[in-house]
Amino acid sequence: QVQLRESGGGSVLPGGSLRLSCTYRANPNSRYTNYCLAWFRQAPGKEREGVSALEGDGRTTYADGVKGRFTISKDRTTVYLAMDNLKPEDTATYYCASTPGWCWDMEVAKFDYWGQGTQVTVSS
Repeated sequence: QVQLRESGGGSVLPGGSLRLSCTYRANPNSRYTNYCLAWFRQAPGKEREGVSALEGDGRTTYADGVKGRFTISKDRTTVYLAMDNLKPEDTATYYCASTPGWCWDMEVAKFDYWGQGTQVTVSS
């Protein structure tokens, strides 16, 4: 089991920046040693979608709409999502998620563990 907790959301003007943080803690007795860490988002009336993912070997994946603007990274206890040049269409609730093994092309149904979400609003 993995515990996740996001922070860092807020309201910004278009073109602004935010950095989301998600602390993660895996069960030390888990038989899994490798986890995918990812960020998803869900806007009102829309399906949840993958934003960015970080494989256990360090490889990263980004949705087409955020490439070049968002950067995923992690340290021992926290996974981050740095978001630059934010656009109104980035407005959503952002979720941190994890699953054992690989990131499965950020397929929502493959992720077992979720944080509670943090709101990001981009508006003038």
